[in-house]
Amino acid sequence: MAVGTVLVTGGTGYIGSFTTLALLDNGYDVVIVDNLYNSSKVAIDRIELISGKRPAFYEIDITNEAALDGVLDKHPEIDSVIHFAALKAVGESGLIPLEYYRVNVGGSIALLRSMQKHSISNIVFSSSATVYGDATRVPNMIPIPEHCPIGPTNTYGQTKVMIETVITEYLEAERRNNKKAGKPYEQFNGALLRYFNPCGAHPSGVMGEDPQGVPFNLLPLLGKVATGERAKLTVFGDDYASKDGTAIRDYIHVLDLASGHLAALNYLREHKPGVRAWNLGSGRGSTVFEMIKAFSKVVGRDLPYEVAERRQGDVLDLTANPARANEELKWKTQLTLEDACADLWRWVENNPTGYRQDPPAELLEALKAKKA
Repeated sequence: MAVGTVLVTGGTGYIGSFTTLALLDNGYDVVIVDNLYNSSKVAIDRIELISGKRPAFYEIDITNEAALDGVLDKHPEIDSVIHFAALKAVGESGLIPLEYYRVNVGGSIALLRSMQKHSISNIVFSSSATVYGDATRVPNMIPIPEHCPIGPTNTYGQTKVMIETVITEYLEAERRNNKKAGKPYEQFNGALLRYFNPCGAHPSGVMGEDPQGVPFNLLPLLGKVATGERAKLTVFGDDYASKDGTAIRDYIHVLDLASGHLAALNYLREHKPGVRAWNLGSGRGSTVFEMIKAFSKVVGRDLPYEVAERRQGDVLDLTANPARANEELKWKTQLTLEDACADLWRWVENNPTGYRQDPPAELLEALKAKKA
């Protein structure tokens, strides 16, 4: 008997697939909806390979409310949602803002409307630390706590703030209306998870990040430089007020991030807090140059890079203060930056074409031996 059944939107993507794996490993059943815009259906095979369980999957777009209704009609057992489905590149969001608002905000509204019709009242929203914008503008806000003033500096961050607002106002209204009508109201709960820079891969080497097209994040780009698919890395800006001039970010292993989503869902179900925001991060900031050095060490050679101008919307320091999640969710990062680099290299070295190839036989044998 499953603990519960969770709808995971964007569940074939990088963080969505690892969260699905964590849910299955902890007794939940999972139904995935994803349009495969920037992911691969093969992720589902890898989830099954590792966990021995297969989530249900529907290829639909998050903005298609009728299609969402159809999935929820078929699965009345779904009692909670973890919402990842979104466009997610900071740079791209400034080039095509209408599309970002249509998909991210419009898709979230379609999802909430469908949840409302099907009496699903728990949602964990995969938000972003970009909602804070440049936290250095406010004294004493590094590392960033949840009470740091919101102030995104790019379109992607703006869409996340809007979705957080819509979720908060919707759930608070449902609680208020039900309470007024003398009906149960505590079942309406939301987690707003603001996380920093996910990285790494599954330690087995058979599951990782497989962006379609050019990746936008530092570590996947470094992976492509290491395999020779890209000639060099572009570092955007070396004139920041940091120890080496490059931007500071809080890198978090994707396995830790997935366990944070699981912890937040369990907290909503157990404590019914209403709407609550949590930062998921390590609390340790690393510069871009430090990351290049750490990954180069794992690969065994220096990886080439060139410095370019800063990108619009980038900020100096995004480091989390994870104290609230540590205390309330009883969650904290377990894996190091070195773990993330080693796991990522194992993934990209063995799977240079990502999910468009079968994993090497020796990795599969090692995985089988571990499970036996």
